[in-house]
Amino acid sequence: MELCVFQGTFNPIHNAHLRVAEYVLNKYNFDKLVFIPAANPPHKDCDLNFSLHRLKMAELAVRTNPKFAVSDIEYRRDGKSYTYLTIKELYKTYGKVSFIIGTDAFKKIETWYETDKLKELVKFIVFIREDNFDISKYDYLKDKGYDFEFQTLPYQDISSTELREKIKNGEDIKSLVPAEVEEYIKENGLYKD
Repeated sequence: MELCVFQGTFNPIHNAHLRVAEYVLNKYNFDKLVFIPAANPPHKDCDLNFSLHRLKMAELAVRTNPKFAVSDIEYRRDGKSYTYLTIKELYKTYGKVSFIIGTDAFKKIETWYETDKLKELVKFIVFIREDNFDISKYDYLKDKGYDFEFQTLPYQDISSTELREKIKNGEDIKSLVPAEVEEYIKENGLYKD
């Protein structure tokens, strides 16, 4: 089975995430694309109780696409949600997997936990998130054994940070998140403070 992974905090998941995932499915014809919300991200302080809301919102967001799935793999493991530990588990079943990542995160890939081991297990599909991005600056990573390719998709400028601010201010988010996610946010009073 050809598997692609989309990992992130998804705080909350929004339409730009889903658009990238749809694009990848169509371009690469993967059998399955799995969203993996980070239960306890190493780079952020996270309320673990709130992490369950992020997982539930991801599940609601992907229900209409049979090739999408959400994994709770990081919720079943104690400690920080390091990508390497997650991918190592998936590798046992699927072999090398593809991994969606934005240029903002890929710029820091050499600082990631066990990056030298991680690069052996994944092919990175790197989405360019800014104008005038110089892909040649990353050629040296190929020499270091990183398997990656860059993709462009007309960027839909939705940031989860800005989205949370809109919710806090009572602004309309209907065009930014799936209806089920919007309803869940309202029902649970999320992002109000």
